[in-house]
Amino acid sequence: MKEERIRSGRLQKAPENFLTQSGIQAVFGEGKNGRRDFIRNAFAAAAAAAAAPVAMAQGNPVPVEGGDTNILNLPEHAVGLGQGVAVEGYGKPSKFEANLQRRQSPGLTQTTQASVSFAPLQSLFGIVTPSGLHFERHHQGWWDIDPSKHRFMINGMVKKNMVFTMDEIMRLPSVSRFAFIECGANTATEWGNVAVPTVQYTHGMISCSEFTGVPLITLLELAGADLKNGKFVLAEGGDGSSMTRTIPMSLITSGEVIVAYGQNGEMLRPENGYPLRLVVPGVQGVSWVKYLRRVEVGDKPYAAKDEAIHYIDLQPSGLHRQYTNLQEIKSVVTTPSGGQVLLDKGFYNITGLAWSGKGKVKRVDVSTDGGRNWRQARLETPVLSKALTRFNLDWVWDGKPAILQSRAQDETGHVQPTYQQLRAVRGTRSTYHNNALQSWLVQENGEVKNVQVS
Repeated sequence: MKEERIRSGRLQKAPENFLTQSGIQAVFGEGKNGRRDFIRNAFAAAAAAAAAPVAMAQGNPVPVEGGDTNILNLPEHAVGLGQGVAVEGYGKPSKFEANLQRRQSPGLTQTTQASVSFAPLQSLFGIVTPSGLHFERHHQGWWDIDPSKHRFMINGMVKKNMVFTMDEIMRLPSVSRFAFIECGANTATEWGNVAVPTVQYTHGMISCSEFTGVPLITLLELAGADLKNGKFVLAEGGDGSSMTRTIPMSLITSGEVIVAYGQNGEMLRPENGYPLRLVVPGVQGVSWVKYLRRVEVGDKPYAAKDEAIHYIDLQPSGLHRQYTNLQEIKSVVTTPSGGQVLLDKGFYNITGLAWSGKGKVKRVDVSTDGGRNWRQARLETPVLSKALTRFNLDWVWDGKPAILQSRAQDETGHVQPTYQQLRAVRGTRSTYHNNALQSWLVQENGEVKNVQVS
């Protein structure tokens, strides 16, 4: 697409997608429309749709005055015998939803196998990501591990080194919690001034699931961990990259961190860490170590390879940010969003997602004019701590250009920043933890594209 410039395997900046304040003025013009009656516009739009001169039935135009044959004639499924239980024994989506799928990244680091896939946020409802659409990030490919042979070990500052089988872990008391997981590099292309076309590529390295497992603190207590002097643990994965990450003990003693084997009511999928992974709510996804094989208790951060030379940010001072685990308050409008088309002016539901690694989302405001005016959106239940929150806002589009943005605030008072505010602190050479406002330009022809308001 025009917005996505790919040369030599790298995404390039698309200058026409970046708007200054003067550019916003040019989009909306000098004049300012009076406030329209919202309900009148909504009903007018509905009436216009009902008065359309042509309806489609089985691919053939049918005059409205003649009636819609999809209503007047009983379809095949209303008079025939349907199919029986699926032979495969595992349900699948409708064939008409075949386009709804994770998509690979053209721009991030690759191994011999694709290393990243993005969740289709623009097509999801509610807050739970189906397991088959959960985003992926692999550092050495994924494995389907025999659970009968998988082992989990605890060592370090403990009274007794312990090794658990999957059966032994699954015999212990379990908990289930909803939590979002977001890659620290989510929205990294936007940080680098690259306007990828859709929300699947701008924000699709996030998902939210119900995870089931055993609190890590329970397992540490069984091993007699030194919880007074042991300030950190090192979590190690069982894949080829030996992914290792330092986790503060303060997160573990709170009971939030779990050693998980379940996701959305079933066992983890192989690409999501089957048979065992770490769940660290509110913390960047790289710390949610997959194929978890070992936890070591220590008294200092471990400075492992994936936190000493990777997942760090160069600051304006020349120093690097390290151990930046927390995912700050963030939100994005998922519909209407880049790549979508508004078919006609009238009523639309603006919807999106908000999340914070610090707790619950308290409020989301939405702007349709590039941040000049804001309206408070509805937060749909449930609103859970460190999970995705769905928001909605009624909107009547008048057919003129609009710039859609969302701005979230969490229960600690932190507010999602603009790019100008974020870059004032972080500079322009960062990669990770971009939580700036996302902007979508609705053009007069209804096409929606990714723009960046500076």
